[in-house]
Amino acid sequence: MKFDPEKHHRRSIRLPHYDYGQAGAYFVTICTYKKQCWFGDVKRGEMQLNLIGQIVVQEWLKSSEIRQEIALDEWVLMPNHLHGIVWIQDQDQGRGDRIEELNHEDLRNKKLNQEGLRRKPLRSGSLGSFVNGFKSSVTRRVNLIRYNSAFLAT
Repeated sequence: MKFDPEKHHRRSIRLPHYDYGQAGAYFVTICTYKKQCWFGDVKRGEMQLNLIGQIVVQEWLKSSEIRQEIALDEWVLMPNHLHGIVWIQDQDQGRGDRIEELNHEDLRNKKLNQEGLRRKPLRSGSLGSFVNGFKSSVTRRVNLIRYNSAFLAT
């Protein structure tokens, strides 16, 4: 079935007031832009990684090495998405993704989500911070390859 954004749209299942920096296991799915198959192909029931898929795996594994509060459990990379279980280890209280109510004066100048709430910057050690760092590092490495003319010629 071909991806149709008119039919296949999803709303966020994130809990609006939940602290995604608290210790626990989190099931994460990260998809490519427009569900494009950028990571490789499944052949004979096995995922065959291309260069971009190899970068994704390397950065995923490196994530728990460089972030002491993160431990990776089972994960799988598919042609257009990654599923993984991420454990956030016990850490200082008061960290994580925070949401605060806005007063009417703030409404004029702030970007709002659907509930009229604003997110504070991601806190170190939160799930959002982890995903943001992972996606940024993958994007940075992939863009270095994409804009290298030697890679494009092959």
